[in-house]
Amino acid sequence: MSEASLAAQVVGEVKKAVVGKDEIVIKTLLAILARGHVLLEDIPGVGKTTMAIAFSKALGLKYNRVQFTPDVMPSDLTGFSLYNKATGQMEYQPGALLCNLFLADELNRATSRTQSALLEAMEEGRVTVDGVSRPVPDPFLVIATQNPAGASGTQLLPDSQLDRFALRLSMGYPEPADELELLHRKLRGDPMAEVVQAADREQLARLRGMVDGVFLGDAVLDYILRLVRATRSHPGLAQGASPRAAISLAALCRASAFLHGRDYVVPEDVKYLWADAIAHRLVLPAGAAGGAQRTAQIAMEVFASVQPPRLR
Repeated sequence: MSEASLAAQVVGEVKKAVVGKDEIVIKTLLAILARGHVLLEDIPGVGKTTMAIAFSKALGLKYNRVQFTPDVMPSDLTGFSLYNKATGQMEYQPGALLCNLFLADELNRATSRTQSALLEAMEEGRVTVDGVSRPVPDPFLVIATQNPAGASGTQLLPDSQLDRFALRLSMGYPEPADELELLHRKLRGDPMAEVVQAADREQLARLRGMVDGVFLGDAVLDYILRLVRATRSHPGLAQGASPRAAISLAALCRASAFLHGRDYVVPEDVKYLWADAIAHRLVLPAGAAGGAQRTAQIAMEVFASVQPPRLR
């Protein structure tokens, strides 16, 4: 089986459980291929958790799920040391992060201290307990869900946390025909039971290797950097996109080119991913109104202001 058909088969399995959200499914796969993490922000009940679990099944990944509440502790995620009376030694007890796919359900209901326990694993691929660092399994990715800010019991994720997510996506309500199809599937049984493994970890590693080989020329790299730098001088922002954002966007564009059957990145790949990869990294001035909608609008204003390159 070719790499392209393998990726298509993974998407097909996820779509058995997620109806009418093809672009969200594809962009989530792009983030996985680019070794990025995904933040799904939306109201409850639109399929965020379902999609995350479907990806774990389709890719054959060991997943752990934590339903975040204010009483979840950092040690629940990173693990802790426990005294073994028989050996007289402290023994490490793995936390929930020691898996391939970590589903952080309603992350913005956790305390800031618990949220920060994710940072090292997301950026450096390890957890540190009692001064000892341990690698998380490979592959490792986080799919986090959060309800919109302002919902009861939620709090905004810090900028440092948001900057570690490659994409922020919103599922949205399904179209009427899709919602009817979803009801039919539910009445027939559990759609998740129909999702089968389409790839294993070795095949995922091979797909990622193919993405790493996609050519990203200097003209497109310069375009990405000009866009990112333009966010830093926008008058409506207190803080623009970071260098991490440019690195992440470049990796996502390689994955986009690969899924579109090309071995090189074009400006259209940047356009396809720009708002979802950048808007959540932009910080409005204190007291500014609009929230996520306003940062998404500014991201598109910036995009429209920067001239794309002409590739020969």
